[in-house]
Amino acid sequence: ISKVLAEQGANVVVTDIDLEGAQRTSEEIVKSGGQSQSAHLDVTSPDAAQSLISDLLGQLGQIDIVVNNAGVVGAHGWWERKVPNEDDWDTVLAINLRGVVNVSQAVEDSMKERRHGKIINIASIASRQGSPSIPHYNVSKAGVVSWTQSHALQLAPYQINVNAICPGLLWTPLFEHLIGRPDFLDNQALEGLTGRERFEKVIELGTPMQKEQTPEDIGKLAAFLASDDAHNITGQAINVDGGRRMN
Repeated sequence: ISKVLAEQGANVVVTDIDLEGAQRTSEEIVKSGGQSQSAHLDVTSPDAAQSLISDLLGQLGQIDIVVNNAGVVGAHGWWERKVPNEDDWDTVLAINLRGVVNVSQAVEDSMKERRHGKIINIASIASRQGSPSIPHYNVSKAGVVSWTQSHALQLAPYQINVNAICPGLLWTPLFEHLIGRPDFLDNQALEGLTGRERFEKVIELGTPMQKEQTPEDIGKLAAFLASDDAHNITGQAINVDGGRRMN
């Protein structure tokens, strides 16, 4: 997402609780000719979010676009547990849902003053349907969609757009952990398959367009929603999933 926005001319600030990871992404953007810097941020802390936003406003003068993309599926070792424990629930809700709220609320006043801004929340198609194995994740992402709608209504009088993107199946380390669980989908068609093979079979079985999604797919939609062309779109949650969910 950061790379696509930078390609479109945005001056991108990459934030993460893992500062080294944020720095790597930022350095890649700069090497490709874009503008970027990195910063540490723990999205679970409202004070940390407000402090960083204040610092960036002092440095840059304005913030036009915010993409809330921090997300986890559980506390450490979640992939080994068939049933999420209390730490899994607390961690997922704190990062996936409260993190979105914290950053959004930290930036909204400056956007209200300018009567301009784009807030894009990364949800998931997991928000569209429950699951027996990761209910805490489903709940957190459904909450992001509901928050997106509520926040869009709050900020509409200020001409600020708030939307969500619901990615489908992306081959990421997070999904690799998830799909490796023996109870994933509990489907006999997956027996004997491992890793990437299971991923491809899941796509074959349930994705009408028969192809996986990529981070670039998500980045391109984020770039559109951040553009003036999307000035009349707000409060929406858009699936990018090859037709896997149609709601």
